[in-house]
Amino acid sequence: MKTSAFATFAPEILGQLRNYGKLMRVDRPVGIWLLMWPTLWALWLAGEGHPDQGLFVIFLLGVFVMRSAGCVLNDFVDRRIDPYVERTRSRPLASGAVAPFEALILFVALGLVAIGLVIMLNKQAQLLAIVGAALTVAYPFVKRYVSIPQFILGAAFGWAVPMAFAAQTGATPELAWLVFGAALIWAVIYDTFYAMVDREDDMKLGVKSTAILFGEADLFVIAGLQALMVAALALVGYRAELGFWYYASVMVAAALMAWHLWLARDREPADCFRAFLQNHYIGMIVFIGIVLHYTFNPAG
Repeated sequence: MKTSAFATFAPEILGQLRNYGKLMRVDRPVGIWLLMWPTLWALWLAGEGHPDQGLFVIFLLGVFVMRSAGCVLNDFVDRRIDPYVERTRSRPLASGAVAPFEALILFVALGLVAIGLVIMLNKQAQLLAIVGAALTVAYPFVKRYVSIPQFILGAAFGWAVPMAFAAQTGATPELAWLVFGAALIWAVIYDTFYAMVDREDDMKLGVKSTAILFGEADLFVIAGLQALMVAALALVGYRAELGFWYYASVMVAAALMAWHLWLARDREPADCFRAFLQNHYIGMIVFIGIVLHYTFNPAG
């Protein structure tokens, strides 16, 4: 019996699709969670506990697509650096499993999907999406020139917040920017933990990060940023007139922040990476607090 062409090439095609999935970090969903939680905060706050169902779907898909596109572009830009970093040398572009041209095609395809989602939003959200796209594209490049690329990443990860408010309400009130500020600070916190993992390699390669900038004061600065984030979340609760369940969630999140500091106390790369991975629970707990508030206080 002759073997069909599909049967012959199917394993190779499936293997390459898996490589594309790895390039998009589908196998490492923590980045999706970190981007998704502030988006959900914003949707629930903007909709006062009842976000538009269509917007909910659009923004969830947008989180996946934009995070994937950002990972592809980041690895394309870092393709000559990643082979020399212990943690990243097995990435598809660094290992040669995916060619640079393939990565660019994948990035363009994801970008087109993102555009398709954006055109379903209102005009103000569309304009904000242009800024978000610019931040996503800028991040992989700025870490070669500025010492605080985590702030650019934070702005990119938090930009769905004003977009969600604009899409839901047609405006970006003060509350939207307070939530955005909390999300930005949070991203600097967890990405500094992440950068602490690669600090030694980054210093040799000339890649800049807040972990290098903060130096021996890294944990002290992170603690200060954590306190600032808790204060920002408390202010969000005050401006949105949230109640007990929300503030209880913020207190639990603050306890988790202290635990992450304790995990990273010796600055061991594995422990810093654990602190980074566990950060998404903070976003989840804050979201639970918001949902519980609107569940038991439906009037707002």
